[in-house]
Amino acid sequence: MARSLEVTPIEPPTQKPSLPLFYLQIISHMKVGILEVLVVNAEDIRHTNLLGRPAYYVILQCGAKEYRSKTSPGKHKKVPWNEKFKFDFPQSEWEKWTYIKFKIMDKEFFKDNGFVGETKIHLGGIITEGTDKGFIEVRPAPYNVVLEDNTYKGQIKIGFKFIANKEVENEIQELAALPNEPRSLYSCIRCLWNLPWWVYLYLFKLENSKKEHKDD
Repeated sequence: MARSLEVTPIEPPTQKPSLPLFYLQIISHMKVGILEVLVVNAEDIRHTNLLGRPAYYVILQCGAKEYRSKTSPGKHKKVPWNEKFKFDFPQSEWEKWTYIKFKIMDKEFFKDNGFVGETKIHLGGIITEGTDKGFIEVRPAPYNVVLEDNTYKGQIKIGFKFIANKEVENEIQELAALPNEPRSLYSCIRCLWNLPWWVYLYLFKLENSKKEHKDD
């Protein structure tokens, strides 16, 4: 009597979750630049309030981003802050980083905050050298504080650090793993969560631009 052979059905391989190749290609060509700014102190700046002790803060403006420092009393000639601020932008925005502005304000009691002076520092050299080397640090140095009439009064001490960050590239390499390599849904979600916000904004604008061209 012939024996029947048991045939075990072969299950099709489970398809792992992945991002569309189009998005991986777009993101893989993007880089992040991180500009770290250290606001150390100001010295010999003017007092704008008539009553009470002066108290100063700094407004930092670079591109579309803006930060405000803590308020520090001006008990002596030096006003200390010792605060760090971080500006991060995609590489496509680096050319717009023409300068960073520091506006020193005096907190007053009886009227709107008083303008003390401002300092504008051009970033072209820092970003160019930092991009070539991957990293550059400029030690804190004094910069003149400019008044409304373009004269100078006092100085503000500022340091810089620029990093051509590779974090996004590392995340993309993890997302674009070899096809035969198993991957969990949790791993994909975790990688997507770690990507900077501007990556999604960039892709959203790109998709809208393509739709507009199709409509035309």
